[in-house]
Amino acid sequence: MSNEHVVVEADGGSRGNPGPAGYGAVVFDADHARVLAERREFVGVATNNVAEYRGLIAGLEAAAELGARTVDVRMDSKLVVEQMSGRWKVKHASMIPLADRARRLVAGFDRVSFTWIPRSENSHADRLANEAMDDATLVDEVRTARAAGHGDYPSSAHRAVDGATGAVAEPSAAISRADSSNATAETGSGQFTAPGWTGAVGRPTRLLLLRHGQTELSVQRRYSGRGNPPLTELGREQAARAAKMLAAKGNIAAVVSSPLSRARETAEAAGAALGVPVRMLDSLIETDFGQWEGLTFVEAAQRDPELHARWLGDPSTAAPGGESFDQVRERIEAARRDLVALYPGANVVVVSHVTPIKTLLQLALGVGPSLLYRLHLDLASLSIAEFYPDGGSSVRLVNDTSYLG
Repeated sequence: MSNEHVVVEADGGSRGNPGPAGYGAVVFDADHARVLAERREFVGVATNNVAEYRGLIAGLEAAAELGARTVDVRMDSKLVVEQMSGRWKVKHASMIPLADRARRLVAGFDRVSFTWIPRSENSHADRLANEAMDDATLVDEVRTARAAGHGDYPSSAHRAVDGATGAVAEPSAAISRADSSNATAETGSGQFTAPGWTGAVGRPTRLLLLRHGQTELSVQRRYSGRGNPPLTELGREQAARAAKMLAAKGNIAAVVSSPLSRARETAEAAGAALGVPVRMLDSLIETDFGQWEGLTFVEAAQRDPELHARWLGDPSTAAPGGESFDQVRERIEAARRDLVALYPGANVVVVSHVTPIKTLLQLALGVGPSLLYRLHLDLASLSIAEFYPDGGSSVRLVNDTSYLG
């Protein structure tokens, strides 16, 4: 029987919005009588809308794999249906790359229609989404963190009480004396607000974004993505100096790192100085540069001149055999949501690479991809971004290297 005409039903959910999230998608034949494919996946800490879009993308990908040419999409998300139909604009920054990815998939079919259905008619996809959330090991960890009001660190690190006055020192105020004039303020009602005029509410999770130290590939200015060069002697010295600086700041709850050795070495120096364990997070890994790995800028441009030129201005374009900056952003958004959920109101050192750090700054600023191409980050530099529980964010520091001497 031909699978040229199929029905895709998709759903996504979040237990907390944002919270542990998952999606489900099912592909039926045109008569809605036979299941042709199922997809489900836990996507980390995300909103309902992100999970819904991820479900749509998974369903369209499954339909394409089946060789479908006509697809009838049915979802109970009014937002996704209206946006994909072109009647509503995609305004939220986290939705834009997902909607673009879905549209690129839609363009590969002869015809795609979108129809809203009530939740009761979307039970198959809804069941898959809930199974994805139930399967996730992170669900219980995030639930525990939310219930306790902190991440995997003792409450004494979260709120230090002055024995003389009984005053509470908040992490955002204690992290750096240099920031004291702009510290997060507490109102008379006990609510915390952002510095300046942004009006963000709540105690932010402050991410101290530390780039790894020098490697031989960075000395030679070569693309260094998933390769695993160790730190040079200078790189280890840079890591030690950064660790000393962070230890002087104090009141840091955790150190989280990319699993690549250059980041891990830098993170372990910080963890040792701070007396906190280092946690690996795969989503913080550097961009996969594919066949450009180890090449210089000039060598990559000579090898693939048209593709390289397009890659420099289009975040949806991937290096040959690698990943695009849009794909990097998707996993970094998930990493940010996980960190904010696991360490609410805390100061967290995040040791990573150029693209992930730039992407976190891009998310905090709410700006487009041009930042990726225009912002310079030195080796072992520190940047600071804050993310508030109400969705607000701010950038407090970019590319500080003053401690490197």
